Amino acid sequence: MDYDDAAVPRYYTRKTADILHKYGPGPRVHFHMGLFDPGARPNTTVTQGVIKRRIIESQEAIVDHAARTWGAYATPPKRLLDIGCGVGGGSLYWAQEHGAKVTGITVTGEHIPLIEDFARQAGVGNRVTPVLGDFHDFRSKRKYDAAYANESSGYMDRERLFEVVAGALKPGGWFGIQEHFICRPEWTEFIDGYYKTRLGTLTEYITAAEAAGFHLEQDEDVTDRVAEFWIQSMAWNTAELDRIEGTGDAAAWTRERLQESTITHSKLFRIWRDHALETRLLLFRLGGGS
Repeated sequence: MDYDDAAVPRYYTRKTADILHKYGPGPRVHFHMGLFDPGARPNTTVTQGVIKRRIIESQEAIVDHAARTWGAYATPPKRLLDIGCGVGGGSLYWAQEHGAKVTGITVTGEHIPLIEDFARQAGVGNRVTPVLGDFHDFRSKRKYDAAYANESSGYMDRERLFEVVAGALKPGGWFGIQEHFICRPEWTEFIDGYYKTRLGTLTEYITAAEAAGFHLEQDEDVTDRVAEFWIQSMAWNTAELDRIEGTGDAAAWTRERLQESTITHSKLFRIWRDHALETRLLLFRLGGGS
């Protein structure tokens, strides 16, 4: 796979203010899909504040669901590597809820002071360390009990990703992934182009993991439970368009961006509803543990 090393930092630098506006104010701010109850269809004819709170709660819910099913409540990791940590929502979760010392890797320099400030606000400034760098080049030998990648592995070369994580984990350590996997290749170009990502197939991940010494311990398909996220996101966008139209001071590009986003999210909802892509929670275990 070919990667534009500068594309992802540019994308997230431009997105930072929007992420904080839509999913903030923090200190735990996430930029990923959220988990809804099976069959849930929450009412969207509610205030923008209600929709925003619902979206944030769903993002927290999927992180906590993953941690619970991966055994983190029973055996919390002492040291955790958060790969592609964004503005730090996941890193803060692992530090606050499970007491982990977290190293968060980001390619976006603007995010480092944000994460540090959020960690101080949350009272875990001494347990969250953000690091600027390309994870493909990360070096750490047998230091971490666990690694975590929430919708970030799609930006990386999979073989290199698993090789680097294998070197960083202690024997028997686990690697938890939340990611989207291609089921109908005709949608790959559209999604990769919109998010500047390089999504792959589940088979590709398993092959790369096994080559690096991992075995797949858990595989949970949560596609049907996350598809509602796009409906709620569209509802928030529509409410935001109404809000800025009411103020009369929004730039034309802001309206165009929100309109484009809303149209795109309607396509994404159909893609998820039809399982053209699938969202899965994967738990890989590194060999060599007792």
